[in-house]
Amino acid sequence: MKSTTTLALALALSIAHGGAYAIDAKDPKDSKPIKQTVLFDEIPIGSWATSAELGAITTTGNTVGTSVTGKIDARQELDNWSNQYIFSGYFKEDETTNEEGQKIRERSAERFSASAKAAYKLTTENEKLFVLATHVNDRFGAYTRYSTLAVGHGSRWYQSDDKSLDVEVGPGYFNGTSETGESEHGLTIRGAAAMKWKISQSALFSQTLSVERGTSNTHSIAETALSTKINGTMQMKAAFSARSDTHVPEDKKNTDTQTSLTLVYSF
Repeated sequence: MKSTTTLALALALSIAHGGAYAIDAKDPKDSKPIKQTVLFDEIPIGSWATSAELGAITTTGNTVGTSVTGKIDARQELDNWSNQYIFSGYFKEDETTNEEGQKIRERSAERFSASAKAAYKLTTENEKLFVLATHVNDRFGAYTRYSTLAVGHGSRWYQSDDKSLDVEVGPGYFNGTSETGESEHGLTIRGAAAMKWKISQSALFSQTLSVERGTSNTHSIAETALSTKINGTMQMKAAFSARSDTHVPEDKKNTDTQTSLTLVYSF
């Protein structure tokens, strides 16, 4: 959990400066000005925003192997609902030599995850009630299967013309299978935060953190990413992510990390 605490502290420091930002607009039915927040990542009502990213590394020579990471993120904005669907995958294969001297390819990493979130918009701007479902298959992880269902309240704690911070909190339920085959389940308390900083018209820095605390395990996921635009639809993204569990088998580490460089296509 030390890495998670460090990421949370960095998140808080990065938004500590700056002031709130809003513009004055006029209601067509009223001459009085009203406050209207400016969002740099908003999606028009009734439309979708989808991004697909892919990164791959292939090595030959003394070290032979292939690793591939990918992600699809689809968001939908309706009059009363904000929906988000995410699917991601990662695998790695290495070529090794067995005792007979034969070269074989072995899978050394394989993880797939999916999530779906539906958030109902409240009357107060940027406040929502949400339902979130997630599932992870991790063949070589401390938990080979990990599913959660959570409900709660989300709100925007901070916003300026180039930064925003969204926070979610609520109860949930998890069901997991450890690497040893042991099944675990129980209630959780989930907290999550997402910070975005528009560094320039072509660069965006983001930091996300989610923590699910249960009776037997505390599960956390954090990602730090920097995206730069290549053109209107293509971006280059550099990211560092960490997944941590407090309760793991003796032969497993508490934290798995991944550093990636991917190409992102938005449509």
